[in-house]
Amino acid sequence: MRFKKELDFVHLSKFFYIFSIVLTILGLVFLGFLGLNYSVDFKAGSNVDVALSKTITQEELNPALSGLGLSHEPSITIGEKRVNIRYDEVLKEEQSEQLQAAISKIDDKASFEINTVDTEMAKELARNAIYSVLISCLGIIIYVSIRFEWRFALAAIVALAHDAFMVVAIFSIFRLEVDLTFIVAVLTIIGYSINDTIVIFDRIRENLRFGKQKTYEDLKALVNKSVSQTLMRSLYTAFTVFIAAFFLLILGGESIKMFSLAMVIGLLFGAYSSIFIASPLWLLLKKRQKTPVKNNPAKA
Repeated sequence: MRFKKELDFVHLSKFFYIFSIVLTILGLVFLGFLGLNYSVDFKAGSNVDVALSKTITQEELNPALSGLGLSHEPSITIGEKRVNIRYDEVLKEEQSEQLQAAISKIDDKASFEINTVDTEMAKELARNAIYSVLISCLGIIIYVSIRFEWRFALAAIVALAHDAFMVVAIFSIFRLEVDLTFIVAVLTIIGYSINDTIVIFDRIRENLRFGKQKTYEDLKALVNKSVSQTLMRSLYTAFTVFIAAFFLLILGGESIKMFSLAMVIGLLFGAYSSIFIASPLWLLLKKRQKTPVKNNPAKA
């Protein structure tokens, strides 16, 4: 569907660039000094998930957690008939048995799931997570370069890196927990973002075939026209997925809360990156080419 009101998206992109740059700098500062709040998936420790037959309070739980001989206090999340206890140290077998016995005195129907990650496994998981994101970005660069041209590929990868880093920055600033589902969310966001970006780039390339672009202003008008023609489709797609992710965040279980939150944040940033980051960046790269702007039916 075509957006009826013709807007100057290239001009508006300046404000989004400023916002993204400020948030990027803020995110880098927090990452440099505080890093990310890694879950037990990425650092050594034990995660105890307890399913209960009744809801208990912090005061009832505290006596069961004392006397384990650990140097750090655990992080405790209490939900309805469920308790999650995260230790920054690996529980020994006798400590694990002592903890289960103490909680069983509060609720004899309690069931336990204890996950332990050692130091080497945590490092390997973190390393593989980074590799997965880098490899996916490399594959996107190759695909877009073959399908379009290197300027489109560079603009697309900057937009993808922007979306992924914005999510990382928000999680670092607000000290939200980063676990394996967070990596899944980032990869999913990259997939949705490149989909919208490719749709707009395809329309730009199609309009280039039938237009006569001799100046920068001609190209700017073409980008604004292409974005207008695909805007509602991009917004409908993002909004549909956003609704699903939002209700997963509100109504979903504790185990997928960080995944849902990362999806909601990433979709919001991804909704404008294809329009206000990728397309104007391609225009800037096109403006800087050495040869004059000409009508090229094959490639932009």
